[in-house]
Amino acid sequence: MTLVAPLGLSHWETAPDAVKAAARKRITAAVEQDPEELVSVFYSVFMHHDISSAFLSHSVVHERLSGSLRKWLLGLVTVDPLARLEEFEQLQLRIGEVHARINIPNHLVMAGATLLKAQIARRIMSVCADPQELGNSIILLDELVDHAVRIMSSAYDTNAREVIKENEAYRYLALGEDVELERESQRAALMEWSQSVLFSLLAGAGAGPSETLSASPFGLWVRHRAKHLFSGADMLKQINTAMQAIDDTLLPAIRDASGGPDLPALITQLKTQVEEIKFLLGTLFQAAASVENGRDPLTRTLNRRFLPALLGREISLAKSSDVPLSLLMVDVDHFKQVNDTYGHSTGDIILKQIAETILESVRSSDFVFRYGGEEFLIVLVETPKERALVIAERLRQKVEESEISLPDVAPVRVTVSVGLAAHEGHPDPKYLIDQADKALYRAKNAGRNQVVAD
Repeated sequence: MTLVAPLGLSHWETAPDAVKAAARKRITAAVEQDPEELVSVFYSVFMHHDISSAFLSHSVVHERLSGSLRKWLLGLVTVDPLARLEEFEQLQLRIGEVHARINIPNHLVMAGATLLKAQIARRIMSVCADPQELGNSIILLDELVDHAVRIMSSAYDTNAREVIKENEAYRYLALGEDVELERESQRAALMEWSQSVLFSLLAGAGAGPSETLSASPFGLWVRHRAKHLFSGADMLKQINTAMQAIDDTLLPAIRDASGGPDLPALITQLKTQVEEIKFLLGTLFQAAASVENGRDPLTRTLNRRFLPALLGREISLAKSSDVPLSLLMVDVDHFKQVNDTYGHSTGDIILKQIAETILESVRSSDFVFRYGGEEFLIVLVETPKERALVIAERLRQKVEESEISLPDVAPVRVTVSVGLAAHEGHPDPKYLIDQADKALYRAKNAGRNQVVAD
């Protein structure tokens, strides 16, 4: 994406080179005078906004702010936007795309830029006595910063629209032709929890269940997968309300009853609430019964197209609810050699088998994407790094120990390398993916068939 013309840079077009050079020198000196103060000024407006304040609280981001902002400011005056227009614009576009990914609102960027210009202008005023030179410097500063922010905004708007489209696409496509299977699976999970409550009461003489509904496999599915598939649905809100009533009111009352005369009535209430959840669940799925499929046609894993929207939501949920989140990047070792030896049709059979192994190794609340040709990305919700390591190693061993049956040739064995990254507060989904990818790269460089954590 490149803008057609450097709109709003009239002074750059008409000012003599000597005037621009002098103005650049003054702006550069003002920026270098105290870049840390400029960082504080620019981002002070962000601290009163929930999303951006969380963004700034991450140590990795904060440590990079000073250098990045100083580099950006100096770049505005060292790269002539007329002589090197495409380079100038591409830099601003990349910044705008980052803002969109981590949901930093445009109006905050503009407000921060206004404060920044004012602070730099004050510094220039304190050392420049000539009104003409001062005016040239401030006009050029305004044009440069405003033009850069306009380009950022264009990238932000484009990416924000794409995110909205992907959110909608994922919600309606991700279920696809697995609607019936998903519905029956979650109904079974709900009933299994309900039965476990009754069994624990019988076995423990009124001791009550050890696991809340929210912590059960069904509860995890509601909080994560259903949150994406049925975003904003009133029935999903009702399911969450019913789950909370069960966990916060009914289960404690059942434990306190401890086999007393009130226990039968409480169990009846629990059964009524579970039946209500089951009814709401059926209604939700009924509305999605005719949607298309949003999965990779070969492996039946999720389409990578939906990853940014989904992972962005999961990161927001992890931050707001203070729950862990981990990513696994899985790569089939020496897959090119497999294709060269046995052919691409055999390679497809191996990929399908590995995808099945991955899907069997994670919970229904987790997400498995086909990330590349022979790469899969697994989003492990509410999973700390230590637990993710166990899951990754178990998956690696399972693949290594499995024989894959092939037509007309002897069964083969393959291995996988796994890179693990745990969410530690950074709001950009791409950052977390990059961390998992770097860990995978180290696993492959260390000899493959192993798990490496970032």
